[in-house]
Amino acid sequence: MSNSIYARDPAPRFARPQPVESNIIEQRRHDALAAELRGALAREDVMRREKEDLSQRHIMLAQEWEHRTTNGLQLIASQLSLQSLTMATPEARIQLSIAARRVVALGAVHHRLHLSDQPTNVELKEFLIGLCADLSDLLFQSPTDHSIVVEGTKVEIPSSLASALGLITNELITNSVKHANGDITVRIEKAAPGTYSLSVLDDGPGTPAPCEAKSNGLGLKLVLWLVKQIDGDLKVIPRANGSRACVSIKFCAPCFGTDEKWRRST
Repeated sequence: MSNSIYARDPAPRFARPQPVESNIIEQRRHDALAAELRGALAREDVMRREKEDLSQRHIMLAQEWEHRTTNGLQLIASQLSLQSLTMATPEARIQLSIAARRVVALGAVHHRLHLSDQPTNVELKEFLIGLCADLSDLLFQSPTDHSIVVEGTKVEIPSSLASALGLITNELITNSVKHANGDITVRIEKAAPGTYSLSVLDDGPGTPAPCEAKSNGLGLKLVLWLVKQIDGDLKVIPRANGSRACVSIKFCAPCFGTDEKWRRST
């Protein structure tokens, strides 16, 4: 018997051939998926263009509405001013002039709100600074007669709440101009988390207490109605012991996205 060890050559290994049909099926799936993706991108592009067109139309309609509203308010104010010149009694002339100023103030509030980059929410202090500048031009014969100073903290609020506070501020400032001699201060303060106060201070005798509203003019009644609409709280502090008269409105500043409540209430 031979003790020789014979080395065996390894068995040859051949690559298993890929089925041709499997490659064809995979390619078809790839082509179908690519075609579906191209179709989806095309549909998305069409929808994007339609959205841009609708957005542009919305902007144009909003601008047209803004223009017509502003012109309409200016026309009403002009008619009231002209009619006041023809009134026989001084009281009638005064009341029509006051009505004309209210319409102009409403237009100023509307204009200021639509100048905002974010129409849903408004930074109250900046809004009131611009509004008081408009009121100064309207109410004072000369810039040196009085000054209206806006001070305090900054807070962003829904534009509809800012609209109500702007109209309240207009009425309180108009009342201050009639009875005060010095400067007028509009102050915004944080009273509690989510709660703020808007105050108008002057050196006049002060606004009558809310319980006396029935015996006073339309201005105070309008203020009380607006305060009720925003669920606010009105506080009147008369002038005493060297302090200034103050009318303060406490209100809640809702979080963003809750503007619907204010739209319903105002």
